[in-house]
Amino acid sequence: MTVDPETSAHRHVHDGQIHHFCSARCREKFAADPQRWLSPDPAPAQQAPAGTIYTCPMHPEIRQEGPGTCPKCGMALEPEMPSLEEDDDPELRDFARRFWWTLPLTVVVLVLAMFGNRAPALSVMARTWLELALSAPVVLWAGWPFFERWLQSIRNRSPNMWTLIGTGVGAAFGYSVVATVAPDLFPASFHEHGRVGVYFEAAAVIVSLTLLGQLLELRARSKTSAAIRALLGLAPKTARRIHDDGSEEDIPLEHVHVGHRLRVRPGEKVPVDGTVLEGRSSVDESMLTGEPIPVEKHAGDLLIGATLNGTGSLVMRADQVGSGTVLARIIQLVAQAQRSRAPMQRMADKVAYWFVLAVLAVAVTTFLAWGLAGPEPSWTYAVLNAVSVLIIACPCALGLATPMSIMVATGRAANAGVLFRDAEAIERFRTIDTLVVDKTGTLTEGRPAFHDALGINGTEADEVLRIAASLDQGSEHPLAEAIVGEARSRSLALEPAEDFESVTGTGVRGTVGGRAVVLGNNRLMAESGVATDALTDAAERMRGEGASVMFLAVDGRLSGLVAVADPIKESSAPALAALRETGIDVVMATGDGRTTARAVARKLGIDSFHGEVRPEDKAELVARLQAKGHRVAMAGDGINDAPALAAADIGIAMGTGTDVAMSSAQVTLVKGDLRGILRARELSGATVRNMKQNLGFAFVYNGIGVPIAAGVLYPLTGLLLSPMLAALAMSLSSVSVIANALRLRGARS
Repeated sequence: MTVDPETSAHRHVHDGQIHHFCSARCREKFAADPQRWLSPDPAPAQQAPAGTIYTCPMHPEIRQEGPGTCPKCGMALEPEMPSLEEDDDPELRDFARRFWWTLPLTVVVLVLAMFGNRAPALSVMARTWLELALSAPVVLWAGWPFFERWLQSIRNRSPNMWTLIGTGVGAAFGYSVVATVAPDLFPASFHEHGRVGVYFEAAAVIVSLTLLGQLLELRARSKTSAAIRALLGLAPKTARRIHDDGSEEDIPLEHVHVGHRLRVRPGEKVPVDGTVLEGRSSVDESMLTGEPIPVEKHAGDLLIGATLNGTGSLVMRADQVGSGTVLARIIQLVAQAQRSRAPMQRMADKVAYWFVLAVLAVAVTTFLAWGLAGPEPSWTYAVLNAVSVLIIACPCALGLATPMSIMVATGRAANAGVLFRDAEAIERFRTIDTLVVDKTGTLTEGRPAFHDALGINGTEADEVLRIAASLDQGSEHPLAEAIVGEARSRSLALEPAEDFESVTGTGVRGTVGGRAVVLGNNRLMAESGVATDALTDAAERMRGEGASVMFLAVDGRLSGLVAVADPIKESSAPALAALRETGIDVVMATGDGRTTARAVARKLGIDSFHGEVRPEDKAELVARLQAKGHRVAMAGDGINDAPALAAADIGIAMGTGTDVAMSSAQVTLVKGDLRGILRARELSGATVRNMKQNLGFAFVYNGIGVPIAAGVLYPLTGLLLSPMLAALAMSLSSVSVIANALRLRGARS
């Protein structure tokens, strides 16, 4: 609507310019966020925004800004990141329009060719001209994209499926047009039934069947992006922004910027990654971590976009938006893996290149052999059989054999919480025979938990815990958090600590209830003049169980000890047992002391372990195992694991770990559960089997189809394959490869 500046009383000055409004409410909304209204609207959801990078599904190295066709294979380029709108495929819409508009013409041409001689009202030449008129729109309009791709393949010296289709259709249609317009140019041997043989029906049917095959293929390819669409669907569409004046409004997610204050109401999804500023609530992070128990959040805690808020209200600061969020990075990993090429695919590409050249040579040989030595009408047979060879040998099945398997497998893996960085990781994962695992955060929870408390000299265990927790209230150390958390869970009455002092690397001291309290290791006890001999055996026993031990002294007298341990994940033991059953050797490498390493290894049944290992030592361990001929996978979650993750044949990062670890690894387990390794290995094996099946089918199909199309069975059986049947077989071969790849969606994982 428009506003008359002379009559409107609602005005606002921004950057020295006066803006007029129809109402006070409109003025307030503009004043709260002027840039939102002054900037052009974002592109509609159903259209790719400007700057979108498009790539080829068969040749991911082809990348350009905006849509187009691949210069190598002629396929329509797709956006690197699928949109949430499943039906937005311009190529699919275009091909569907061309197919349905011209299908009736193809049917009529086919009927005329097969039964036209039974219609006495039509002369032979009238029927021929009618076939030309009806087939021309099919070939020249519906089939025009095929000829564009055919020309592109010639220009780029990149023979592909469109080289064969364009040559075959063009030869059949061009020959028929010349035979209709200038039949006198042909020798008498070309004449049959009162005219030169024409193949308008073959050209039209080939175009229609190829379009049908493309429609089926495009629809099937769209299903491979279902996993990404599911991930895209996790993100909320809007966020509730809090303006500086305290007013609030819902804005589109794309309008959220770093630093914005946002309100997350009960039951809403967290819009972007950020930090809690105010409020307290529990947040369900199961979509990322797999943990069913909501995580308590209060001021200072981090929030992850797309996780679900509980019953409380939170005010947060946006720290990461757009492509910087955890969810966006996960989606990018999946998309990157789907566009990558497996070693097996590179081999198929080379084979397909030479295969097309060989087929062109076979087609020329077939044409000459039938024309010069075949039965009459020899040149008619020559044209038909040469076109059949070109059409049936279309290498689209060969080209789709591995990309389809990879795309479906990465989507299936993402749904199971396994993110492959590229196709090579999928192909190689099944060969792994040795797994090196970090301890903290990989086998264990990665956060300390209370283990035990023991009193001495008349002090009860609960009293030891209460005094230690009272003192530790002033510490931010993770061990202190575990002790304080346990005391509060037991409803122990904590006292304030005074004169608190943290002694780096040894413990803490202070005053609790008027008494001098010291909590720390043997060194701090020795410095404080407190003997710990009476609890040495108990301390060693707890260290043997993988716990860290702190002694407690009150007024210079030993009162007990507190032990804190990093609990082993419930999934670790069954996951490692299952891995061993599949023949994988498990080796643990940790920076923790040997005593702790031995205790964890014993609990998990790990025979080979290494303690007090530095980051470079882990990489060297991986290299030593590789030198012995092992195929090594390394699983870790921290920055210290990054060198070993990069050195391993397959690096596996826990999704609950650091960004550095995930960027160094080829595989990320979103839920941080080692059972994901089993799922990944099984899926890797299933994917490679599927690719081999697809390649095998494509080779067998062409090995049988090309000789039959060339007419090798004719001397024995009188059997010839018409170009129409060749086109049908070509389309069905591509569809069968796609259907076989889609079976991976039901693979066990």
